[in-house]
Amino acid sequence: MTGKTYGYIRVSTKEQNEDRQRIALREFPVQDRYIYMDKLSGKDFNRPRYRALMDRIKAGDLLVVKSIDRLGRNYDEILLQWRIITKEKQADIVILDMPLLDTRKSGKDLTGTFVADLVLQILSYVAQTERENIHQRQMEGIAAARLRGVRFGRPRKTVPEQFWQLKTQWELRQISSREAAKRLEIAQDTFLRWAKGR
Repeated sequence: MTGKTYGYIRVSTKEQNEDRQRIALREFPVQDRYIYMDKLSGKDFNRPRYRALMDRIKAGDLLVVKSIDRLGRNYDEILLQWRIITKEKQADIVILDMPLLDTRKSGKDLTGTFVADLVLQILSYVAQTERENIHQRQMEGIAAARLRGVRFGRPRKTVPEQFWQLKTQWELRQISSREAAKRLEIAQDTFLRWAKGR
């Protein structure tokens, strides 16, 4: 007896339209009653309909998804879910937009699973490398901007004229740093930073 065929749809926001994904799944075909949909970000797999789908999937079932980014955006987590579905649950996955990501096998032939796992590992590596490259480019961009004199973070507060008089009183131990800060309507840490750094 063959297993059930499930479909999974994800759109990031309630405003996004899922028609394109739904049409692709119906054409596969996946019956509407076996299609699960989340309207949530793909940053992790903590999604109610995805969780419900994982509770239903059993050995011999098939999960169909339009594209890999509909499953999720974090490749480390995609790899983990892929392993849970294909290894632990013994179900198959088909990613419609990427024919190589199809773990269905005929008889004892494990080529489908092997190729799909390999492609997924490569995609994961590419995604991780791209994340690292983006981070590296950001760091280089920040360093270059600093060399040009660009300042980051909140603009520093201007030191009010009254500060100098209060600083002198604080140095003479006539008032506390807390009292000085209160009179200037600033944080005590800010007063102390100004007092020690000027």
